[in-house]
Amino acid sequence: MKKFSVAALTLFVLMIIPVLGLGAEWHELVEQMGSGSVNWTQGIMQAKGIGAPPEKYYGKPQAGPMALSAARLDAMRNLLEVVQGIRISSSTLVRDFVTESDEIRSNVEGMVKSAQIVKREYLSDGTVEITIQMSLNGGFAQLVLPSEIKQVEPIKPVLPQPPIPQPPVPPPVQPLPPVVTPTTPPPVQPSHQPTSEMFTGMVVDARGLSARPAMAPRILDENGREVYGSAFVSREFAVQQGVSGYARDLASAQRNPRVTNNPLTVKGLKTEGPGESSDIVIGASDASQLRSASENLSFLKRCRVMIVVD
Repeated sequence: MKKFSVAALTLFVLMIIPVLGLGAEWHELVEQMGSGSVNWTQGIMQAKGIGAPPEKYYGKPQAGPMALSAARLDAMRNLLEVVQGIRISSSTLVRDFVTESDEIRSNVEGMVKSAQIVKREYLSDGTVEITIQMSLNGGFAQLVLPSEIKQVEPIKPVLPQPPIPQPPVPPPVQPLPPVVTPTTPPPVQPSHQPTSEMFTGMVVDARGLSARPAMAPRILDENGREVYGSAFVSREFAVQQGVSGYARDLASAQRNPRVTNNPLTVKGLKTEGPGESSDIVIGASDASQLRSASENLSFLKRCRVMIVVD
């Protein structure tokens, strides 16, 4: 039997991964939280729960439904812990909102109770293990995103005013044209005025900075001025798809449909704020390039931003 070299084996593995559908998971940012997790790339929260029927019901028809009910209660408790630990910003967790407002706490608990079962497994000992999930976006985002994120109305075009009628003016008397000796016109010089490149999104490379994902991160320049954040986005888009997307791989972030085909890629210099912050500082030249074209405000409004973290 022929022996495969290490290089040949590595090539085979790299070729078979996309076929099995495993490659995408390598690039997704998944944060483990207790008995659950947050997939920041897909924008979903998940939690597991395990339940068993009372001993006297083993082997009886009621055993399965009772175990499933116990597993769902366990999963909801675990999912509520995950939800409360979600970072809204560098300084605020969902837990902070829940503590301050009974209405928000009631709404969050209601969403957790309505979480969808995405996996169900009946074990040989009679116990049931389930996985439930809910979205970071939609109703949950509408509930917890900062109030500073407003609905940005589209720019209304200025309609031309009708011309004011003027009295007729008699045509002037045209003088005879002078005799002009033909001359060679000077050559037309090409224009060298700089043009601003139009970008379709922004990718922030924050690897190596200990940056943590959040629902409402900020991008700052070196003077602490906000380049991207709550003031730049429309609430409609922030609720639908999140203020920013996250990935673990730069190439996959640049190919993400969220930033379409010509994103501006900038390098994060450091994080700003206490502890493991979600606010990222970029260089002055990158900030200036982003601000140089008014067209960039359009993709910022639509939350076409990806952040790459470890």
